[in-house]
Amino acid sequence: MKRIWLLALLTIWSVGVYATEAEKDTTVQSEHETAKFEPGKFIIEHISDSYEWHILTYGQHHVSIPLPVLLYSQHTGFHVFMSSKFHHGQEPYNGFHISHDEPNKGKIVEDVMGEMIVPLDISLTKNVVSIWFSLIIITVLFISIARTYKRNPASAPKGLQNALEIIILFVRDDIVKASIQGKKHEKYLPFLLTLFFFILINNLLGLVPIFPGGANVTGNIAVTMVLALITFLITTFSGNKAYWLHIFNAPGVPWWLKFPLPLIPLIEFLGIFIKPFVLMVRLFANITAGHIIVLGFFSLIFIFGNLNMFAGYGVSVISIAFTIFMTVLELLVAFIQAYVFTLLSAIYFGMATEEHLHHEEHHH
Repeated sequence: MKRIWLLALLTIWSVGVYATEAEKDTTVQSEHETAKFEPGKFIIEHISDSYEWHILTYGQHHVSIPLPVLLYSQHTGFHVFMSSKFHHGQEPYNGFHISHDEPNKGKIVEDVMGEMIVPLDISLTKNVVSIWFSLIIITVLFISIARTYKRNPASAPKGLQNALEIIILFVRDDIVKASIQGKKHEKYLPFLLTLFFFILINNLLGLVPIFPGGANVTGNIAVTMVLALITFLITTFSGNKAYWLHIFNAPGVPWWLKFPLPLIPLIEFLGIFIKPFVLMVRLFANITAGHIIVLGFFSLIFIFGNLNMFAGYGVSVISIAFTIFMTVLELLVAFIQAYVFTLLSAIYFGMATEEHLHHEEHHH
């Protein structure tokens, strides 16, 4: 019961955090004119990556943590400075500025004789720092658990060690062993365990509205693309003779589906690339959709508030109630998406390394 109340209080407090951020779109432009709240802009700003870690906004003041900007320009060489030089993206610095126009909106561009050029950008953005933070958490957790087992190998696990052991054994027995034949699972277990905890921890950190949480790491398609690409490469290079045979000359398939038009081989070959693509999109879409729905409920408060103050207060009760519900649902989704991504990766590895029987023996 205490945990439910704590979750409710955290969610209600997060409304205040997002509300202060939303005030950026409703501040006074002049003494008699106010800016219209734009829910689309508000949502995109929160789910996108940034060069600073925004904490809150009160009035005209922005509280944020500046991050290092590392750029390489073909014209002026390397540049290293803090993102605070941009003054929240409103001012240029040393010929560089954050573009507010398409097609480079949100990116750093360099003004070279009136021409806007995109330099090589290896800056430590909000998502990058969040990834490093999650990796530190994973490293500390597993090293501390390993040392505990080394000191007391015969003692029963307790506390955090006990909680993580349950998850580790679940991944090992119900995901990896169940998907990969024989002892081959031992080869892929370290990667799959790392993959599961990396996705899970970043999913959970994305639900925390305060620093060091709030970054939309697994809702960034570049991150999910890299994870899916690693799974694709491991699957491809692990594929044995039987795996490639079943792709290009699957036994049991009528010959007229292979010749003269190689319909089935073509479908199977495309499946090699479709599988990681589905992994990438599924994780990205589910995590991003959850954040968009929550931010959509927040936006309703200001949309109705612009129409009538009392309507805004009335809708806020419903918005907070639905936000609490969505937060609980997103906690469940955080575990499910880590499980699904790891399970499908293990299945792909199992398919690539499975020793198929000869078709006639299998049929017999």
